[in-house]
Amino acid sequence: MKTNDYIKYMTQTIVKYVDQPKDERRRIRLEKKQRKASFWYRWFGILPYILYSEIKRGRK
Repeated sequence: MKTNDYIKYMTQTIVKYVDQPKDERRRIRLEKKQRKASFWYRWFGILPYILYSEIKRGRK
């Protein structure tokens, strides 16, 4: 990607972000946060996450 293309892309991205209403930016940020995988899954993989969730479910 050439420098001019990159600058054009960044400018368009920034203008798009600034033009959005504040409430919509907040809503998009919250949606991204909710889609994010949990701590256990991100750091240790699926097996420890399953074990942790089973132990947690057994205590309730």
